[in-house]
Amino acid sequence: MNVEVTPLPGIGVRKDFALRNGRRVGVVTHRDGQIELILSKSDDPDACLAELPLTAEEASALANLLGAPQLVAQLNEEHRDLPGIHTRQIPVLENSPYDGRTLGDTALRTRTGVSVVAVMRAGQAHPSPTPDHTLTAGDLLVTVGTSEGLDNAVKILKNG
Repeated sequence: MNVEVTPLPGIGVRKDFALRNGRRVGVVTHRDGQIELILSKSDDPDACLAELPLTAEEASALANLLGAPQLVAQLNEEHRDLPGIHTRQIPVLENSPYDGRTLGDTALRTRTGVSVVAVMRAGQAHPSPTPDHTLTAGDLLVTVGTSEGLDNAVKILKNG
């Protein structure tokens, strides 16, 4: 996918790409920090069909919604021929005993055999997190393991 970056003098930067139907979808990041999700007309990429202003928190939530499933889908595809190996997103909930604690404190690998391959936070993937990576409510842990191990990892992150 080819993402085009267009400087908008006095405004900020537009980043967008073409959809199958010819329309373009993208983001305008303003110099003052404002963020807009945009959809352009198929016959005129400079004409906006729709624009949706987002707060930083909303943009982050949208990035998590779009980013984590893509990473999990890619890992599922790569593990397709490995029977018994599954990939799952596990959220760190607000009331988790591990909110504000390190990944090492969970001892997930030792207790369940599950590996955390990435932590999604604010739309950013943090691949191969180390044991000293601090978890925060709202993080999505991208994990790989057996079904039983993944179920146990969910329980551990929820209850300790």
